[in-house]
Amino acid sequence: MSATATAAASPPVPRPRRRRVPHKGAILAFTVPFVVLFVLFYLIPIAYAVWQSLLVVEREGTFGEAREVFGGFQQYLLVFQNTAFWTSVGRVLLFGVVQVPVMLGLALLFALLLDSPLLRGKKFFRLAFFVPYAVPGVIAAIMWGFLYSPNLSPFEALTSNVDLLSADLVLWSIANVVTWVFVGYNMLIIYSTLLAIPQEVYEAARIDGAGQARIAWSIKIPLVRPALVLTGVLSIIGTLQLLAEPQTFRSFSSAVTSTYTPNMTIYATSAIPNVSLAAAFSVVLALATFILSFTFLRLSRRGAAS
Repeated sequence: MSATATAAASPPVPRPRRRRVPHKGAILAFTVPFVVLFVLFYLIPIAYAVWQSLLVVEREGTFGEAREVFGGFQQYLLVFQNTAFWTSVGRVLLFGVVQVPVMLGLALLFALLLDSPLLRGKKFFRLAFFVPYAVPGVIAAIMWGFLYSPNLSPFEALTSNVDLLSADLVLWSIANVVTWVFVGYNMLIIYSTLLAIPQEVYEAARIDGAGQARIAWSIKIPLVRPALVLTGVLSIIGTLQLLAEPQTFRSFSSAVTSTYTPNMTIYATSAIPNVSLAAAFSVVLALATFILSFTFLRLSRRGAAS
């Protein structure tokens, strides 16, 4: 039998039917509001900031009417020439290198304590660790600012001998405030991951003779690694966006200037007003935040794979 006859005799291969997606209306009802809000309050502001950063102000004569015209990357040249901005970036990077590991280390320790069967009064301690996060950052900064002030602090014996608001120490005084506020928040993220670990894993470890310290080191910490990576990324983003605490500390310390952090530099520039330069600062800061966060994720993934 020829190949043509064989092909003609064989039955046609049925084409796969397209799978029908159920509940399309429900999917759209839940998706459309998010997409609309995402576009209105995220994508459009980003696009507007990028466009605004490409504009420059021109005048006809000394007292002529100001008008905005397209200036290309002129504002970005000013950004890279601005020493105060890059000094503030270096300052918050130093802040993050020290403060973020300390904060996440404490959050991990507190989460492990709450998950330990040896701890009593877990509800009380869980609430006590989280309560500082419920305090707004400005209120927390005001409260700690009074505690640091030599003339107002109840710890006068300490503050009269150690100037916690001096140029050398004020950055770490701010770091203490941020740590106090956000340890509980990061602790809850890690603790919720610990609660999701099956109890059978712990039972098998106890049968093998592992104690609580060994279980925490060899089982719990490796399994909460994704939560640590998440809190690390959030902390990096928060560090580069530091604003409320140092802005409040300007009332207590002359060492905190209007360009102390990148966001304070942006705020001060927009108040001049020089909105286009402030927008360029914002775009550069957003790109720096993205690069640092992406690099941290890649290094974390590489460390987990090795």
